[in-house]
Amino acid sequence: MSPISTPETAADLAAVAALLEMADRLGIVPLLERGEPVTTAQLAAAADVPEEGMAGFVATLVAAALLEPAGVKEFRVADDFADRIHASGYLYWSLRANQPYVEHPAEFLRDPAGAAALYRRDGREVAVSSRWIGSQGFYPAATEAILAARPRRIADLGAGAAGLLIDLLGRLPESTGVALDMSAGACQEASRAARAAGVGDRLEVVERPIQSLADDPAPVAGADVIHAGFVFHDIVREGDVFDRVLRRCREALRPGGIMAITDAVPYAPDGRERRFSALFTYLHAGFMDVELPPEEEWLERFRQAGFDQTRCVPHRFPGGRLFIAPK
Repeated sequence: MSPISTPETAADLAAVAALLEMADRLGIVPLLERGEPVTTAQLAAAADVPEEGMAGFVATLVAAALLEPAGVKEFRVADDFADRIHASGYLYWSLRANQPYVEHPAEFLRDPAGAAALYRRDGREVAVSSRWIGSQGFYPAATEAILAARPRRIADLGAGAAGLLIDLLGRLPESTGVALDMSAGACQEASRAARAAGVGDRLEVVERPIQSLADDPAPVAGADVIHAGFVFHDIVREGDVFDRVLRRCREALRPGGIMAITDAVPYAPDGRERRFSALFTYLHAGFMDVELPPEEEWLERFRQAGFDQTRCVPHRFPGGRLFIAPK
């Protein structure tokens, strides 16, 4: 058998991403991600749709090798389901979460400020697509660092759908967490996902912008770990506020605690990173008014906030870096 060609690979990814987005909008992805056998009736109930209609969708997922039979009238996800979610996340983020930018480039080039006020991204789509990418793209590096710290209290800033926290709380049954995000849609999704994963009683969801921590760090007080995933670049241009947030987070940490910030550097030149990094950098600079700092600037901002032992860890996400800053 001849190897799959590049066009066939693109067609495969497009089909899978579309089916998984439909599954997400039906609200059944968290149920599928558990990896346990499920019935069409259970999926229909979760989606609040007729069982007959869900049966057709399930048959399509089986035909696409996303689900496989697991007994009489039961199904479970295929072995590569997590990989499919991760790969689809890049497509979902690029074309769906950033749809306002992709659809209106001329308006942004003519009047960036006016277009930015008119065309806004959907917070839920950003949160879900980021969680899908992060499941293998940037969460593993942060997860390893956080688990090594054995924290009793974890705060995640700009937590989105709280995928990282939900995973960590599942692995650390004695720990609690707080997910802070400014998007009401993302917060609602985080609360729902936490309940579905059985950790809702140990996860506090706070609808607030990260900038608010500069004046009121109460949500992160006493944390052993404060993590932020791809959100600090959104406030880097705010200068004094950015620096005050870093300093207040350091003050709020328990002795021996760490900040673990997952973020990005601009136009990463490595061949593995360069194409997606170029898109990521341009979308942020051209449409969101966000200039990604180079690695050296990230490290200097940490030093100015009192973190004098910060280290930088490259990881799978193209252009992504993990900055680990112990108190």
